[in-house]
Amino acid sequence: MVIRGINRFGGLLNLASKYKAEYKDLLKLGLPVMITQLGIIVVSFADTVMVGRCGTRELGAAAFVNSLFMVVTVMQLGFGNGLTPLIGQLYSKGDRSRLGEMMKAGVVSNVMLSALFTFIFGGIYFFLDRFGQPSELLPLARPYYLVMLSSLLPMAIFNAFQQTSNGCTDTSTPMWIIIGSNVLNIIGNWLLINGEMGFPRLGLLGAGISTMTARYAAMLTMVGVYFFSRSRRDYIRGWRGRVRGRMSADCKRVWLTSFPVMVQSGIECFMWSFGGVVSGWFGTVQLASYQVVVTLSQLGFMIYMGISVATSIRVANLTGTSDFTGVRRIALAGLHLTLLLATLASIGFYFFSASLIGFFTPDKLVEQAAIPLIFPLILYQYGDAVQLNYANALRGTSEVRPLLWVAVVSYIIIGVPVMLWFAKGLGFGNVGVYYSFSVALFVASAGLWWSFRWAIRRFERGVAGAAG
Repeated sequence: MVIRGINRFGGLLNLASKYKAEYKDLLKLGLPVMITQLGIIVVSFADTVMVGRCGTRELGAAAFVNSLFMVVTVMQLGFGNGLTPLIGQLYSKGDRSRLGEMMKAGVVSNVMLSALFTFIFGGIYFFLDRFGQPSELLPLARPYYLVMLSSLLPMAIFNAFQQTSNGCTDTSTPMWIIIGSNVLNIIGNWLLINGEMGFPRLGLLGAGISTMTARYAAMLTMVGVYFFSRSRRDYIRGWRGRVRGRMSADCKRVWLTSFPVMVQSGIECFMWSFGGVVSGWFGTVQLASYQVVVTLSQLGFMIYMGISVATSIRVANLTGTSDFTGVRRIALAGLHLTLLLATLASIGFYFFSASLIGFFTPDKLVEQAAIPLIFPLILYQYGDAVQLNYANALRGTSEVRPLLWVAVVSYIIIGVPVMLWFAKGLGFGNVGVYYSFSVALFVASAGLWWSFRWAIRRFERGVAGAAG
């Protein structure tokens, strides 16, 4: 038994040695992204804790509105992520002027999409009472909803510039800007939620105003970095250059690459957003407990996202030079790291669940309702890690069409019916909602793994055919 354990440990060391260079590349790129994501989680934690201290009604209203905006937020992020491989391939070729043109097309496309989402969600505002939520939440939810709506545009502009930086292997600049905006957000929460230092006590609305202010500050800082930084002067020349017909062609290319990523992200997030709505059918306590555990789940998701984004960047760089052996190695190295992180996150959730839940809310009923969600939360960490790794590897190749069918099958055709069956048919409530996530994520993992292998074989045949 001991010998077998030693052999397995030796095998892990050999594996680590074999992929040492890939791990180093991914960690170098991924750690700033991971720190950025952890900063976002800190703010999300702070929002949930501070709002939770105001009362269970405020926490439930935040859960309802955030469940709706989670979809559009993730779709905007997904659309921005579609720009990364286009920028990454140009960066690996050293074409700085074209990179600036593509960056401009990305910003224009992201602004157009955000304007559309703002219009659509502005209409949804008038139907908030049709979602079957407790009526006591609506007076708190309505003003918070409008403030969150007003922050979609700055978020979209920031996303476009952030993904440009990521594609250029500069993941540190967005990290520092996000950290600064997060500090501003937390200070704003402290001042406005409880009315400190002479500011009005606005409760949940104060949290929304603080988030909006931080997003505008991040956007203005990111734009300033690009337009007033000497190191990015070549990109801005490309931005300002006028080549007839190229702008519309670049926007079309951005849309063709980004739209499938956006829809895949939106469909996946829709299931979690719908999970919040379904949890609300069972009362304010189950909805509030759902919000607490969703906030915990973001801790794992955002950490895995750091390595996955790095995987996407490296895959894009290597695809630009047709190094498909390197692409495979990077994808496998990314898988190793995300599975390791999933294990560490699961250990944390298992041993510290009671303390973490109690940190968010003083309501014992909410704590009791949240505890049964921890095991299904741990279960789906591995499916989440695998699907994130291969989804981002696919994005890096720019072969993003499989993302659509995998998302539709996993989250809509399979995930939503399983959720309704577990939650209402079997009477499991929000616990059933969480178990349905595991089913959908493991189906998605299998589909994305197969799609990535198919895409690389397709690229290799194309290169071989061109050489022949």
